[in-house]
Amino acid sequence: MPYLFTSESVSEGHPDKIADQISDALIDNFLAFDKNSKVACETLVTTGQVVLAGEVKSNAYLDVQEIARNVIRKIGYTKSEYMFEANSCGILSAIHEQSPDINQGVDRKNKEEQGAGDQGMMFGYATNETQNYMPLALDLANTLLIELAALRRENKDIKYLRPDAKSQVTLEYSDDHKPQRIDAIVISTQHDDFDSEKSMLKKIEKDMKEILIPRVIKKYPEYKHFFNNKIKYHINPTGKFVIGGPHGDTGLTGRKIIVDTYGGKGAHGGGAFSGKDPSKVDRSAAYATRHIAKNMVAAGLCDEVLVQVSYAIGVAQPMGIFVDTKGTAKVDMNDGEIAKIISSVFDMRPYAIETRLKLRNPIYSATAAYGHMGRVNEVKEVVFYDHNKKPKTIKVELFTWEKLDYVAKVKKAFGLK
Repeated sequence: MPYLFTSESVSEGHPDKIADQISDALIDNFLAFDKNSKVACETLVTTGQVVLAGEVKSNAYLDVQEIARNVIRKIGYTKSEYMFEANSCGILSAIHEQSPDINQGVDRKNKEEQGAGDQGMMFGYATNETQNYMPLALDLANTLLIELAALRRENKDIKYLRPDAKSQVTLEYSDDHKPQRIDAIVISTQHDDFDSEKSMLKKIEKDMKEILIPRVIKKYPEYKHFFNNKIKYHINPTGKFVIGGPHGDTGLTGRKIIVDTYGGKGAHGGGAFSGKDPSKVDRSAAYATRHIAKNMVAAGLCDEVLVQVSYAIGVAQPMGIFVDTKGTAKVDMNDGEIAKIISSVFDMRPYAIETRLKLRNPIYSATAAYGHMGRVNEVKEVVFYDHNKKPKTIKVELFTWEKLDYVAKVKKAFGLK
């Protein structure tokens, strides 16, 4: 029997995502000036206020307040009527030194034996239902908000948009787990005040359907037929959405972990990513399992897969690797046998992951909105400023875990052509 599945996303102006972006900007700046920095930092944002807290071990000295203001400015909180504005908000820093008890369990004389920064389990997932091997519902939800933010910045076709927004997409799947149609789309966007609430709702709904949706359709030529007049649209369903961002809701780092990953598909180990340096396996191993899952599906080993890895704090070798191909494996092996071979192809010790995916680089600000997975692997030059405002330009490779550089190795390991 067909069934419905829903995923949601939030914009870069959502309060939780503001917090994530500030935390990851701090990570990037510490790594830019000291690659060996160990950082775990949390951010809280509310009306006119930012609180920074966490543990750091680094030789870099940063102006953390200015870093936070730059993030807020870039997102678009630059007007006093938002009640949260880059130049005027208060910023309190309560960042302190990392515990030596934790550090001694991670650092090793032999870097290859670097221990995991914490215990826990992490999951990676991939499916062939989209070109980037992501679940379609989440991919659509993210794209809706990416395009909405682009329209806001262009300030041409739609001129009333404010930074906070949410989206949700419900798909119908067939019995064999293939997407069949879009059942419903929800878009809630913050906006400037209107003279009339009735005309406001009518205008926003018209613009979302006639300006935003066509831009999204262009991104999905293979699913163009899904966008028909049978979709149920809920545009700003509560009505007026003028008060938003940190003035509407307090934001915290790490509260959008499902948006950050697979939209509820697969599984999640519970650990957030943003604000953590790559020695924390919550982050690095989640990227590594996504890398494994994507290369497995791209190699034709299966149509869909969930990969789990688990660690003990201070121990280099993982406790184990679990694979669930959802009955889609193309080889005559059970999932346990597949997992054993995968373990021999991918070195999952923390230092090996950091090295393979180039994680000790300032690459994390790009991950902090619109998902950490399914993004475009590319090389960019990024400029950072020290506390004396002296620039430092660094060339970085973003989203290395999205590379299909292990497809040939997976095919060879499983005898695939």
